[in-house]
Amino acid sequence: MLPQNVKTTKYEHVLPQLAAIEESPEIGGLLILLNTVGGDIEAGLAIAELIRGLKTPAVSLVLGGGHSIGVPMAVAARVSMIAPSAAMTIHPVRMNGTVLGVPQTFAYLQKIQERIVRFVSQNSRVGERAYLGLMHRTDELAGDMGSVIHGAEAVEMGLIDRLGTLSDALGELHRMIGSEPV
Repeated sequence: MLPQNVKTTKYEHVLPQLAAIEESPEIGGLLILLNTVGGDIEAGLAIAELIRGLKTPAVSLVLGGGHSIGVPMAVAARVSMIAPSAAMTIHPVRMNGTVLGVPQTFAYLQKIQERIVRFVSQNSRVGERAYLGLMHRTDELAGDMGSVIHGAEAVEMGLIDRLGTLSDALGELHRMIGSEPV
């Protein structure tokens, strides 16, 4: 239990589970259900890299929200879907707690942001420049920079492959693994 001003969303426990899924002969596909406000950047990028590298077919479905580091996790799957009512918040990298106001800190944040931008642009149809533009919008979020992208808009801009429901995502996954739903 940490104070409300400390981000507590952690994902490290998912990494070995993804490795086990890849190695399991009983698992033919992976459905990734995302509803996150964001969280640990390093763990989120690690999960996204594991998802992208899976031989096991994977479909992601954003429900509610796939905010912040949830964006790379969503686009990492072979097929990404978003519910019509879901949203994704795209913003610059930021830190909580004590931050040293020195050039090295800003260089570090810039390098993290470049990793995120590169990953998203390589795994979606949104270019780096366009994604940076979404991150740096100043007219949409009160007291912050960034953009809130809703279901259909995420699909129109090429961030997510298509709109969908749980049934659609499961249907796509069954199609990918060549099996009929049980």
